[in-house]
Amino acid sequence: MALKPPLMDLPIKTADGGFYGGFTKHVTISAKLLVAALVLWAMIFPKRSSTFLSGINETILASFGFWYIYATAFFLILCLALAIWPASGRLKLGLTDEKPEFSNFSWFSMMFGAGIGIGMLTFATAEPMYHFAKNPATIQMLTEPSSLGNVRAAYIWSFTHWGFAAWAAYAIVGLSLGYCSYRRGLPLTIRSGLTPLFGKWMSGLLGHVVDVVAVVATVLGVSQTLGFGVEQLISGLSRIGVGDWLYTTAADGTRSSSTAGIIAALLVIMGASTLSALSGVGKGIKWLSNINMGLSFFVLAFFIIFGSTLFGLQALLVGMWDYLVSIPGNLFNVWSKNGTPVGDALAGWQGDWTIFYWAWWIAFAPFVGLFLARISRGRTVREYVLGAVIVPSIMCFVWFALVGGTAIDLELSGKAAGAIAGAGQESQLFAMLGVMLSPDLAWAMSVVVVVLLLTYLVTSADSAVLIINTINAAGDEGPKARVHILFWGAALALVVGGLIVAGGLGAIKTAMVIGALPFSLVMVLMGIALIKGIVHDGLREKHGIATTTESESTSD
Repeated sequence: MALKPPLMDLPIKTADGGFYGGFTKHVTISAKLLVAALVLWAMIFPKRSSTFLSGINETILASFGFWYIYATAFFLILCLALAIWPASGRLKLGLTDEKPEFSNFSWFSMMFGAGIGIGMLTFATAEPMYHFAKNPATIQMLTEPSSLGNVRAAYIWSFTHWGFAAWAAYAIVGLSLGYCSYRRGLPLTIRSGLTPLFGKWMSGLLGHVVDVVAVVATVLGVSQTLGFGVEQLISGLSRIGVGDWLYTTAADGTRSSSTAGIIAALLVIMGASTLSALSGVGKGIKWLSNINMGLSFFVLAFFIIFGSTLFGLQALLVGMWDYLVSIPGNLFNVWSKNGTPVGDALAGWQGDWTIFYWAWWIAFAPFVGLFLARISRGRTVREYVLGAVIVPSIMCFVWFALVGGTAIDLELSGKAAGAIAGAGQESQLFAMLGVMLSPDLAWAMSVVVVVLLLTYLVTSADSAVLIINTINAAGDEGPKARVHILFWGAALALVVGGLIVAGGLGAIKTAMVIGALPFSLVMVLMGIALIKGIVHDGLREKHGIATTTESESTSD
């Protein structure tokens, strides 16, 4: 069969004027109705919705857990292969003479802030602490919980969940979109990444479905991140003395975030993020990203100077080695319930942690992937993979080793006396500061952490709103139709607030795992489409067939 030129024109019908002028009505209205239905259902029938979602979640974990594991392994292998393979590694996400729009620092800052910034403030302390107490090694009685001998196992899993696989999920979406949009001139929207497989079919109903799935997955993935961030923000505000109204106390003495506290936190976050989204990527988002990156380095420097630095550096170096050695096994390993206490416990642990994380990264991928493509135009595939997979992973490792290592060392030495381990995951960072510092200094550092957390929350939320708007507008990157930006800002706040009220963070987690499943199929197809596109373009070039909009115009 003779090679044909690649598809370089993907017409997507948008409204000519009116309220939805410039937007794809099928995508925008469908996504709004689905998200609105979820919010109303969760708020009107909180118990029923929570029970129903939990049932679906259990079915997915039992039947599709293996799919999340193997899909994530595919993303990582493909990213590394494309970077290493000379023919693909030197390809530009753009035309031959294009230069990157953003400096390396701004590029990395925006990428990191949108991708994992919030989660690190919660989990850099909480995850090593949790796996220090329980992980597959302790379940199999290979190590003793909360002991020095369990530190290495704790870091294997912390690095597994926040390392290369997480960023590869984001990177594969960005690679696919950057390749198809900036080399072939297709719209910067999710459906474009599937054109090497489905061609002009992506202009119609099939493309609309793909973009709707991407928008809903984005809303749920970002809601999970914002949910964690809101809980930690409330904890931080309480620590610095904002007021007791942030929490409610149940009859059994347990505390939880109050409805008033959740509403207040969401109003601040979504108000600031919506204003930032209205200003676009090059202004508000870039400015906030540079601020939170600077504050991140300040907090990290604090732990290098005042934390358990030697312990942390040992955890970093040994943990990275253990992690690299463990990748072939952990990347493909699937534990299934087999009726034994150990087998069932391992399957339950993997569902609560590894599969939850893989679903989280997948649900987050349409947002972060499209955002990475948007800010990475002009970079080579090899440069992109290095900057979007390897470097941010190492940054995560440093944070987890120095911050989490300090918490573990304080517990091992007895200085913490259980104050860190006994705190909720949203409070452990603040509890650690209370152990390390005098009350006044702990208060001052808590203020810094609260400000950093707020900038990360705003950066993630405003980037998400902008990306959702871009998908709905068939790839139009301009911050037009402000009322739609306001809608999605309010929608994110309502999804987070509604699901927290319905069933706490567990309800958001459940909805997110469910929403990630259909988009995981889209991502696998995007990876296959990317392989086909690169291989066929190589053949086209050998036969003198145009492969980019640049070469097409030159040949004319």
